[in-house]
Amino acid sequence: MAYNLDLEYRIDNLIIRLGDISKRKMFGGVGYLINGNMCFGIYRDSLIVRTTPEKANELLSNEYVSPFDITGRPMKGWVMISLGLLETDDELLDMVKLGINFAEALPSK
Repeated sequence: MAYNLDLEYRIDNLIIRLGDISKRKMFGGVGYLINGNMCFGIYRDSLIVRTTPEKANELLSNEYVSPFDITGRPMKGWVMISLGLLETDDELLDMVKLGINFAEALPSK
């Protein structure tokens, strides 16, 4: 199954002003990276966000958020956010910034 190209277009238009973020195809979708570290991406119709395990657990209380689990083993600190929580560009930007802030704190690869 292909990933959501409309979501990719929305993200690409938002991140232009957010710094040096690169993009590459991965896991059947697309990943966005800062300093070689993935911060968020798209898998099918969901935004994938990398954050702290604590913030991920907090987000999981929302009905539109689920663990990032495409292999049968959920990834700690990663969540999948469905489109219901990303209806506006402000909502999308808030979620994208969670991943950016996390990845910026990591050492460069």
